[in-house]
Amino acid sequence: MTARVSEASNAPADVISDLRKLGLTEYEARVYFQLLCASPATAYEIAKAANLPRPNTYNALESLVQRGAVLPVSESPARYVAAPPEQFLESVARRTSTLCTAITSRLKDVARPIDDQYVWTLRGVTNVHDKIASLIDGSQESLMIKASDEILRRHTDSLRAAAERGVEMLMVLFASDVSEFRFGPNCKVYSHEGNGVRMGKTDNLFTIAADHVEMVTAQILEVVVAVHTRNEPIVTMAESLVRHDFYMAEIFQRFGPQIDDAFGPYLRDLRLACFTPAQADSFRLKTGIRD
Repeated sequence: MTARVSEASNAPADVISDLRKLGLTEYEARVYFQLLCASPATAYEIAKAANLPRPNTYNALESLVQRGAVLPVSESPARYVAAPPEQFLESVARRTSTLCTAITSRLKDVARPIDDQYVWTLRGVTNVHDKIASLIDGSQESLMIKASDEILRRHTDSLRAAAERGVEMLMVLFASDVSEFRFGPNCKVYSHEGNGVRMGKTDNLFTIAADHVEMVTAQILEVVVAVHTRNEPIVTMAESLVRHDFYMAEIFQRFGPQIDDAFGPYLRDLRLACFTPAQADSFRLKTGIRD
């Protein structure tokens, strides 16, 4: 069998980095990637194509064979092929899940209970959205959410699944059209203040409370940061925020023209009386309103 050897492969750094996060060494990741590009191949051919030292290539191949990521298909000379990514990574996921379950069982007996009154800080897009997703996926009774539509859209599938298992949802969104988030009779969705216009600083916040016991508030800007807690007063405060915005949305639906007459469009008089100068400038820019 003749090896199909490509030119030296330039493995993408992000792919190698992700494979290393799964436990592969630098050489193992590069050997596996090279074999995906050109299989079957000998250790010499892999080392040459991927620009790797031959001793390290042999060691990496032995380890990859043990992991099930690589399969030897011939002898004299030995040639190897890469396992399909979905097959290899599913195997990694199963082993990791089994290991995590075993470790959890062994550690939970010695771990001291976490004080639910702590407020935890989360940083980074992935960490923050993973926590939001976990609240949605774990909810059994209720979800209360205040957010912009483009941020919430990332969790559409999880929200739909929550609605299908009977979770009651109340959402107030910075969006003019909220119909895409009405997932059933238990889902109440409103545009913020009846128009969904984003203003102030709260338009960059994502607030969610789950089952009246847990909440996350995230600031979604260039730097994504959030707080997560089961602290009862703070959870109550988050729910109160959403609940009062729900009241305002209903009031605007019923009395919108009268409210505009009393306080100006977008509650101009009330907002400009308490906004900071920067917030006032932002308000004027977003609404086109002048004093």
